[in-house]
Amino acid sequence: MAQQQQRMQGQPMIIMGDDAQRVKDKDAQEHNISAARAVADAVRSTLGPKGMDKMLISSMGDVTITNDGVTILQEMDIDNPTAEMIVEVAETQEDEAGDGTTTAVAIAGELLKNAEDLLERDIHPTAIIKGYNLAAEQAREEVDNVAIDVDPEDEDLIRSVAETSMTGKGAELDKELLSGIIYQAINQVAVEAADGSTVVDAANINVETQTGRSVGDSELLVGAAIDKDPVHDEMPSDVEDAKILLLNEAIEVEEAEADTSVNIESPDQLQSFLDQEEEQLKQKVQQIVDTGANVVFCQKGIDDMAQHYLAKEGILAVRRTKKSDIEFLTNVLNTSVVTDLDSASEADVASGSVSRDAEDELFYVEGHDENAHGVTILLRASTDHVVDELERGVTDALDVSAQTLSDGRVLPGGGAIEVEVADRLRDFADSVSGREQLAVEAFADSLELVPRVLAENAGLDSIDTLVDLRSAHESGEERTGLNVLSGNLEDTFEAGVVEPAHAKEQAVTSASEAANLVLKIDDIISAGDLSTDKGDDEGGAGGMGGMGGGMGGMM
Repeated sequence: MAQQQQRMQGQPMIIMGDDAQRVKDKDAQEHNISAARAVADAVRSTLGPKGMDKMLISSMGDVTITNDGVTILQEMDIDNPTAEMIVEVAETQEDEAGDGTTTAVAIAGELLKNAEDLLERDIHPTAIIKGYNLAAEQAREEVDNVAIDVDPEDEDLIRSVAETSMTGKGAELDKELLSGIIYQAINQVAVEAADGSTVVDAANINVETQTGRSVGDSELLVGAAIDKDPVHDEMPSDVEDAKILLLNEAIEVEEAEADTSVNIESPDQLQSFLDQEEEQLKQKVQQIVDTGANVVFCQKGIDDMAQHYLAKEGILAVRRTKKSDIEFLTNVLNTSVVTDLDSASEADVASGSVSRDAEDELFYVEGHDENAHGVTILLRASTDHVVDELERGVTDALDVSAQTLSDGRVLPGGGAIEVEVADRLRDFADSVSGREQLAVEAFADSLELVPRVLAENAGLDSIDTLVDLRSAHESGEERTGLNVLSGNLEDTFEAGVVEPAHAKEQAVTSASEAANLVLKIDDIISAGDLSTDKGDDEGGAGGMGGMGGGMGGMM
């Protein structure tokens, strides 16, 4: 009866389960903004050459020590839907630009912080979103205006991009050696597209790691490095005129698909059975011999008897080669993988050379096909943790160097571009009418987070640094940034602190889109708690706090 009366009075009824939660309007915005900012704050201290590292310990006890933004966010046990949206910003930045993940996430967090101040002043989220969109579009234009064109032949500039990317990621002492290796690597695999632009196929660059040596022993190999041993001691270890077969079929006795049993009544029958298996293996080896191959990289197993016959034929064989190595060898040799020996022919065999490094226990494989591309960067360091972080730094540097070669535009680093674009956005804000003008100015303030955090992480006064930078840029010094090593302001482009324009544009785009997505939400309706982890560990979910066990530990 009471329910009927409610309906008659025109009051809305929401029928939800007992476990359901709902957060509305201002509370929802505050909840989302605080969750997103918590993620941004978690990685802020890693930004720049003087950024600190994080130690991440997984539930399995695996330890990762890094200051790579996307690695930190992927390894953290984040258990909040809004926070996960910010993690996606880092993943998008990594996929699209290869570097700048910490910058993108930090800017997204600052955009939301400044949006919260505007919301407190009763500015509607729609006006903020519109202003942010206008500012992001203008910021991309200004980045393009400030950008400096790169000659693909300018080795010093592209190496500077690589060194800037690596600085702060465990590669400072040997960054000159590593940037040289990176420049040679991308030049080896760069090709000219039909429209005259340079394209770098990153799939043709493989990064391998080894421990027990110094970083200075890292080197570039034209071809592939396969960390495997020959399957038989009698096999050759070096084959100069190699005919190489890539195989994804086991050189073993084929087992019946159905469960079978064989009754043997005499020793002769057993011998006959064994002879038949041996004949089957001989036939497989003969099929390899018939292709003309003298080197076989097999992705699956090789029977002991087959190893003996392969060694007798003088064929070098390697078993259980990693799938990633086999795929890379297809690029190095310009060939395909054979999945059925019955159909293998001479056309499946590639020409190249194979040599053995006994000290490092590696095979070096080089292709002789003129259309083949593939180089390997062999990174060495003292321990697993050091070499893993080195690999992350070099991979990012490879991506941004390749991107710079293709895109052809760079920017001065050290916070110079952020302060310059912010200055230009404030001028642009004067032409924007309505409350959107305040959002454009808030966007400009958010960009200046980068030089502030760079100064903070270097132990400098962030306010003094920002004031001095603003003053320099208002005087027309658009390339002036912060040298975190000396604490002075200087022309960072001339100092060799150079960043790719594409990565900065992508960071602005990703950050603004993520912030707008969060701002648009005014109601959170959850069938259970507000976490995304529905496992048994309810204590880690945290309900409304919802940042999860791992996230809480990081805060």
